[in-house]
Amino acid sequence: MLRVVLDTSVLVAGLRSKQGASNALLVLVAEQEIKPLVTTPLFLEYEEVLLRAEHRLVTGMSEADVASFLAALASASEGVEVHFQWRLQLSDPADEIVLEAAINGHADALVTHNIADFAEAARRFGLRVVAPGNILKELKT
Repeated sequence: MLRVVLDTSVLVAGLRSKQGASNALLVLVAEQEIKPLVTTPLFLEYEEVLLRAEHRLVTGMSEADVASFLAALASASEGVEVHFQWRLQLSDPADEIVLEAAINGHADALVTHNIADFAEAARRFGLRVVAPGNILKELKT
């Protein structure tokens, strides 16, 4: 099973559109084809972002719906303990928790829509950074 860290942008895109690769990845998580890796700070970021009014308006999700989604995601995920922090590696400090989850969890890949933001640091740590559509193509072959 592919063990990945999903950037928050992937969750947002997946819930906002049922048509895209991000949503297809969420389906694969539900079908236990992909194992998301999460840390407590990363999961708290998921919650904070998904509860924003602008995202709930587009998705049509209530706060209770978001809580249910996150509970299902948590049960499908593998928790990662952060033993080492390598800050500051990225231009956006908010992305550090995503990188740390991937490195500490020995992820097969970090899946994001913001590849350029992670590319340089990922190379230093030997971490694959992949767009949702590309990881889907890999899984189909």
